[in-house]
Amino acid sequence: MTSFRPFTLNLSGRLIKFEHPVVAGIINVTPDSFFDASRTTDADSIARRVERMVEEGADMLDVGAYSSRPGAGEVSADEEKRRLAAGMEQIRRIAPDMPVSVDTFRSDVAREAVRSLGCDMVNDISGGDLDEKMFETVAALGVPYILMHMRGTPSTMQSLTDYGERGVTATVLDDLGEKLNRLALSGVNDVIIDPGFGFGKTVEQNYRLMRDLEVFRQLGCPVLVGISRKSMIGRLLKIDASQSLNGTTALNVLALDRGASILRVHDVKEAREAVEIFCATTK
Repeated sequence: MTSFRPFTLNLSGRLIKFEHPVVAGIINVTPDSFFDASRTTDADSIARRVERMVEEGADMLDVGAYSSRPGAGEVSADEEKRRLAAGMEQIRRIAPDMPVSVDTFRSDVAREAVRSLGCDMVNDISGGDLDEKMFETVAALGVPYILMHMRGTPSTMQSLTDYGERGVTATVLDDLGEKLNRLALSGVNDVIIDPGFGFGKTVEQNYRLMRDLEVFRQLGCPVLVGISRKSMIGRLLKIDASQSLNGTTALNVLALDRGASILRVHDVKEAREAVEIFCATTK
């Protein structure tokens, strides 16, 4: 069993130390996210979701306005910003001090979300690959960056799952390590890494990454795991996302045991309980 490593993040000038695994609640201000129960498209539904996550013990929130599921429609930068503004208005009204990451691969959206909307971090599914200005933008903003591994784009990623003889774990580890070096040279100090479950990986490769998750701690950064209700659960158990909460909780516990620092989830209550149980067994 792997022990939790406390970590600190500089969030809008506040140095915050996290003494236990973090639960990050997903706020999708989109009409087409893969898990339909997570979609919030108006002020009332956003407010209800934020209030529930705060009540259930979320440590931070992750707000996204562009669905990354395969086959999702294109969203303009202006529409993405409009949706984020609506989401952040409710988040900051209800939880003014809650750490919030913006889920975007566009540097201009990230800039506006941090400077004008009150976001504290940038969560980039493309790891800088879809916008060459992302690293320099994050450095200029001085915010933590969630570096995720993905190949291609959301529409092409599942055709790019050949990781050759080295295999998925070594390849993803090398890719994240190379980008960490580039981020350091760019002046980005706080980085969280995300192996990118479900993004350019087969079901078998996703479970290989989970088995090997502990190796990512050698990169020296907190590890975020986002497997909430994903198809790696549904395809294995032959169920859909609405039935995948139990499988999500099982994988979250395994992720904690293998060194995950942050769980990105749709269901905060169940993740919070998993964290409390994990912590009770590792004191």
